[in-house]
Amino acid sequence: MQVNMFTGNLAKAPVLTGNGERAVCKFTLISNEYAGKDESGASRERSVSIQFTAFRGKAEAIAKNAMKGDQLIVTYRIENNHYQKDGEDVYGYNFVLDDFTFGAPGKEKREQFSRTGA
Repeated sequence: MQVNMFTGNLAKAPVLTGNGERAVCKFTLISNEYAGKDESGASRERSVSIQFTAFRGKAEAIAKNAMKGDQLIVTYRIENNHYQKDGEDVYGYNFVLDDFTFGAPGKEKREQFSRTGA
């Protein structure tokens, strides 16, 4: 079995649909990674964004506790997403969350903490 990990910050607030056993949360994580050097020798970065899907209790926990900018460390699996639309084959992938850990809070959560004195 392949194990994949990704660490990134939430691009926007997670979106939760359903609840309990039917809870589904979609969220996008963004991370910057090294992309070589430019002509002057300075390091370049590129932004990587991946949309993940979480289910059930993990979906509800992320939707309830995570805000835009918060860091998440996720382990996930990649599922093939092949279907037909208007008679044409469409190929793609789904990034499905297996587990996660909350990382550093983002700007919005830090501001919320400072207002509440937490």
